[in-house]
Amino acid sequence: MPNIALTHPERVLIETPRVTKQSLAEFYVGIADRLLPGIVGRPLSLVRCPDGIGKACFFQKHGMRGMPESIRVGTQRNSKGEREEFLYVDGIEGVLGLVQMNVIEIHPWGSTIADLEHPDRLVFDLDPDAGVSWSRVKEAARLLRERLAAVNLQTFLRTTGGKGLHVVVPLNPRPDWETARAFSQALARTLEAEAPREYVSVASKARRKGRIFVDYLRNARGSTAVSSYCVRAREGAGIATPLHWEELSKLRSGAQYTIKNLPRRLKAMQRDPWEGIEEVRQGLPGM
Repeated sequence: MPNIALTHPERVLIETPRVTKQSLAEFYVGIADRLLPGIVGRPLSLVRCPDGIGKACFFQKHGMRGMPESIRVGTQRNSKGEREEFLYVDGIEGVLGLVQMNVIEIHPWGSTIADLEHPDRLVFDLDPDAGVSWSRVKEAARLLRERLAAVNLQTFLRTTGGKGLHVVVPLNPRPDWETARAFSQALARTLEAEAPREYVSVASKARRKGRIFVDYLRNARGSTAVSSYCVRAREGAGIATPLHWEELSKLRSGAQYTIKNLPRRLKAMQRDPWEGIEEVRQGLPGM
């Protein structure tokens, strides 16, 4: 393992299954070739759990004193001309630096530090209310795939490691953030208008009862979505896992793959479900 010293490696971050700082670090090292492509060179939001998920966890976007040197700090100016700071990593040493800070979840931007103002992927987060059946979530993913294919956009599928699914759209040429958000919002609102008992495009808890929230808000500047192959900060240690679309019919839940069974999946997998995603050349309608 890369030479990053962990303080309190025995600290339990997740009780069931038992995940310590040491075991989380070893897991991320073991899947580095899968994890790193989705996070290296992108601004990150981090879910830190200093005392494990049984106590307070919180998002962090900015640096702090005593932070490991392997975690990089960048700066930018926003549309108002104000100076902003962001965090990023450029290798597995950076990920281990995050684990040293008791980071469990890693949430990258939809753009890279090389071109912050133009996203290279969209994420539609299908987030079901507690009463929604899993079959409805899967049908929502299929519907999104069909609608995006109708405007010549190829899509990729991922479990969230929680209760939902992500439908991901790689983009090249890249739109600006305003265009990306407008397109995503229009599609989410269209689904809601066509099937208001099935879908909702606003985050209101009252409006979401019995429905699937088509969360397009991940596609705004500064917003993030959990990275592929990231452990979620919740009991069960579910992992956001890329899938082949053909696997959707047999998928049992958004948390089917966990820190315990993912290595077995990767060992048996003959082809990366997201193979070629970086080479996809497609733009939003009109681009």
